[in-house]
Amino acid sequence: MGKRSGHKQGSVAFRPRKRAESQMPPVKFWPALGEKRLCGFAGYKAGMTHLTYIDDTESPSKGNEVFASATVLECPPLTVYGVRGYRSGEVVGDMLTSDEKVMKIIGIKKKSDKKFAASDVSDVFVLCFVRPDLTGFGKKTPERMEIAVGGKDAAEKLEYALSLLGKEVKVSEVFKPGEFLDAIAITTGKGWQGTVKRFGTSMQRRKSTGKRRHIGSLGAWHPGYVQYTVPMAGQMGYHKRTEINKRVMKMGAPAEINPSGGFQHYGVVKNDYLLIKGSLAGPCKRLIRLRRAARKTHAAVKVPELKYVSLESKQ
Repeated sequence: MGKRSGHKQGSVAFRPRKRAESQMPPVKFWPALGEKRLCGFAGYKAGMTHLTYIDDTESPSKGNEVFASATVLECPPLTVYGVRGYRSGEVVGDMLTSDEKVMKIIGIKKKSDKKFAASDVSDVFVLCFVRPDLTGFGKKTPERMEIAVGGKDAAEKLEYALSLLGKEVKVSEVFKPGEFLDAIAITTGKGWQGTVKRFGTSMQRRKSTGKRRHIGSLGAWHPGYVQYTVPMAGQMGYHKRTEINKRVMKMGAPAEINPSGGFQHYGVVKNDYLLIKGSLAGPCKRLIRLRRAARKTHAAVKVPELKYVSLESKQ
């Protein structure tokens, strides 16, 4: 019997490992929110920087100044062009704005309304879009999405959603410093890769059969087929991933965060920004959807006490 020299390489949690269908990641779950507020937002990844802040967690470093990396998201305002009602997971109808300028941006010429009352629906979403042309990295096509609306009941949600119809919503109206959120994005694509890079398997010895970066065994004799859990070469990256409980460290105007010379491969931030602790999926310019944290954290929401945010050149 062969000697097992290491643990099983590669996770079977993410299958199939194929390319995402779109750079607009779908959000399949929205947490319940009792206050009148949108449950999510969207932004573009500008780059990363580093900062120091006073640790306010229950850890040995509590009260001390600690170092952390952070991601800068440029968040142009969302434009709400419609309200959508759901009942038992089925769409009841859409109410679109009468502002022709807003509808022209997304290319909808014919207005098709199907009005509904609060008694007809159990949940309310807003139909909105982000305008990347307000940023400086060159993309022009608006990106449409739907975002859940918070409220005590369907009537309150519908009333708040209709008050936003045809208007712009800023990121400061959705998130506050110190809050936790979930980031949903499409990861950086790596193309076709072998098992060593894709699954972290060991390389074969120098005198192995003609190649060193191949998998040593395709599995047991029986069952008489190759199981899907066996590491194989294939697509790596460009997958949808959700990172939970990312903390908002700071938000504000673009002049506060632009480094000397701008961000590499992105340019200068021109809109409001979010400074998120840690890294986020995807390369710069990638759209990242944000959602109120689905899993409650034990930590209370505290505004971080920042001591330093690096604005040095990233060149």
